[in-house]
Amino acid sequence: MENAVLKALKERRSVRSYKEEQIKEEQLNEILEVGTYAATGMNRQSPVIVVVQDADTREMLRRMNAEVMGTPEKDPFYGAPTILIVLADKNARTYLEDGSLVMGNLMNAAYAVGVDSCWIHRAKEEFETEEGKALLKKWGIEGDYAGIGHLILGYRNCDYPETKPRKENYIYRV
Repeated sequence: MENAVLKALKERRSVRSYKEEQIKEEQLNEILEVGTYAATGMNRQSPVIVVVQDADTREMLRRMNAEVMGTPEKDPFYGAPTILIVLADKNARTYLEDGSLVMGNLMNAAYAVGVDSCWIHRAKEEFETEEGKALLKKWGIEGDYAGIGHLILGYRNCDYPETKPRKENYIYRV
């Protein structure tokens, strides 16, 4: 019998089409809690997680992210009703790794509670802008934080993506 955790880790896929329906508060809270248990260098817990569910802020982030891509009309968040932003304190030597591990925990937790997700890049560029820095200040986030990524959350409006075969030379044993 296959271990349920290992099975979930192998099955989880990124989803790029979402229903407008907001995720349940209980699911969100479970996802967020698991994100806070990600491993971090020296247990410094350098990341923070910002939850965005209001339409105006989601639209502002959509625009900022699309501008970084050079396609201002595009929705890089695929209509997802919830956006989590992971930022990490650049004063921690392992901030990038710490934030990436938080992102991984959040994605796997979402799958475990029946919520679909996708890691969206360009948070670094967004929060290096004056507009991004102003948002952090508005949200009460003080310090030297780098954007690690956005995790979009919602219920898929498409078939679940198929698992593609793993490449042959993924593992080397020496």
